Amino acid sequence: MSRPIYLSGGKYISIGHNFKCDQRLRIDAIDEFLGDNFSPKIIIGDNVAIQKDCHIGAINKIVLGNNVLLASKVYISDHSHGEINREALVLPPALRKLYSKGPVIIEDNVWIGEGAVVLPNVTIGENSIIGANAVVTKSIPKNSVVGGNPARIIRELN
Repeated sequence: MSRPIYLSGGKYISIGHNFKCDQRLRIDAIDEFLGDNFSPKIIIGDNVAIQKDCHIGAINKIVLGNNVLLASKVYISDHSHGEINREALVLPPALRKLYSKGPVIIEDNVWIGEGAVVLPNVTIGENSIIGANAVVTKSIPKNSVVGGNPARIIRELN
C-alpha cells in the first residue's frame, strides 16, 4: 500500500484481503454534515487494486466487489451537494445538504478506466469495463464495455 492515504470515517469502511492502492487514495464515509446524520457503508472486496489519486465518498453505501481494478483519478460517489431544486439552488453549493439518490454497487471483475466518474444509484454489472473519462449515470449490465459522457454501451462481451 502506497502512502499517503486519506481516510475519513474508518469505522464505516471494510476492506477485504489482498487490497492494493497507490498514492493519494481518499476514502470518505461521511456520517454527519450540516447537522444531518448518515449511516454510510463502504465495502471493498478481495483482490481490489486502486491506482493513484482516486476518491470514494459515501453517505449511503458503496460496494466494490472482488477483483475490481480502478485506474488513476477515478471518482465514485453516492451523493451530491443538494437536490436540484429551487430551495437548494439559492444556497452556495458548500452549504447545501448532502443528498443521495441511492447506493453504488460495482460487481466482481470490473475494470474502471482512467478519470472515470461513477455517480449515485448505479450498479455496474460483473465483468464490465468502463472506458477512460466515462461518466456513469445509469446502471450497466454485466459483460458490457461502456464509454462516453454520459456513458453508454459500446459493446457486449460474450
